Amino acid sequence: MTSETEKPWWRTNAAVETYKTLGIAAFFFLFMPTLLFQPFRIPSSSMEGTLEVGDYLFVSKFTYGYSQYSFPFFTPVAFAGRVMDKPAERGDVVVFRLPQDPTQDYIKRVVGVAGDRVQMIDGVLHINGQAVKLEKIEDRVDIDEYGSERRVARYYETLPGGVKHVVLDSDPESRSDNTEEFLVPAGHYFMVGDNRDNSNDSRVPGSGVGYVPEQNLVGRAEVVFFSHDGSAQLWEVWKWPFAIRYSRLFGLID
Repeated sequence: MTSETEKPWWRTNAAVETYKTLGIAAFFFLFMPTLLFQPFRIPSSSMEGTLEVGDYLFVSKFTYGYSQYSFPFFTPVAFAGRVMDKPAERGDVVVFRLPQDPTQDYIKRVVGVAGDRVQMIDGVLHINGQAVKLEKIEDRVDIDEYGSERRVARYYETLPGGVKHVVLDSDPESRSDNTEEFLVPAGHYFMVGDNRDNSNDSRVPGSGVGYVPEQNLVGRAEVVFFSHDGSAQLWEVWKWPFAIRYSRLFGLID
């Protein structure tokens, strides 16, 4: 038998202290970063103009405080509202949980906060009865898989408060170019994609987006840390260097 003074090594005080140290280190290096920043991949074109399909970005979790949706893998305790709450601002690019299906993450731009009246008229965003400023810039030029060129109109849009960003207008007669006037309720946000004619967002009744409750906010998009154009499969290692969009790496998100 092993005496009290002859404990196995895994039960000695030194071993216990080692376990504690490793446990604390694991917490800070594995769990804590998910409470500060979380990586996301852009799977769709709804934010083109600002974010491209194949972009990988970091989202700051602490910017708006924390809710039950702030935990990427599990929710330790379900609770309403937010702690350490700080409101989002017009112009923020935000990851949020879809109100009708909180298992899904969406990313859009905040254009309306509580009390705002938001409407699209002939493709121009109006906030509280005033048209936002639009400046025409050079067209976006895309080349499809058959080598055909497609041009899309681009504009600088300046929201109240001064946030300036690029929006796309691919269809001058899109059904979402003219909407009713929406009054954003207290505790909610109005979200719109920068690719205005290819975005399922708060403008579309019954879309499942609608007004986004503040507790559904996950975080603010901050920086693109990696981007690829989709031309290389995971196993096609020899194509990787040519698929990376080097000009987008570590670009801040406006």
